[in-house]
Amino acid sequence: MTRLSFTPMTQEDFVVFWPTFQSIVMAQETYAFDPDMTFEAAYTLWCQQPKASFAVKDDQGELLGTYYLKANAAGPGQHVCNCGYMVTPAARGKGVARQMCEHSQHVARHYGFEAMQFNAVVSTNEVAVALWQRLGFAIVGTIPNAYRHASLGFVDSYVMYKAL
Repeated sequence: MTRLSFTPMTQEDFVVFWPTFQSIVMAQETYAFDPDMTFEAAYTLWCQQPKASFAVKDDQGELLGTYYLKANAAGPGQHVCNCGYMVTPAARGKGVARQMCEHSQHVARHYGFEAMQFNAVVSTNEVAVALWQRLGFAIVGTIPNAYRHASLGFVDSYVMYKAL
């Protein structure tokens, strides 16, 4: 895998990424976002509300993925962060998600976060679950039937955690 660049996600980047974002959300297999979400709502959710949002590009400038980083909770829980990652179909299986997760951990430490938690990893998303586990995340909880998968019906979600 070529070295990737990580830059703050601009609205122009999000316009380019929008078809991928939309297809991931509409598939209803991994993200618990409203499949009818508008561009404006998605941009606010992914790029404006988080502490940071990154565009991930290859050395040719092609947008391969994006991630956000935010506090998982407020007040006494604000030392734990949360991230969301998405990659384009062409970038899947090429190490992009791994590099994004590794980068996000460095950024999280920079912001002073002491741990990272994924609140709802869909149990049937076996590629992501295995990757997060290889990167040191543990399944610390299972929420039975927490996700209504488009083709499988109700499936479990995992809470995954890693101290930074």
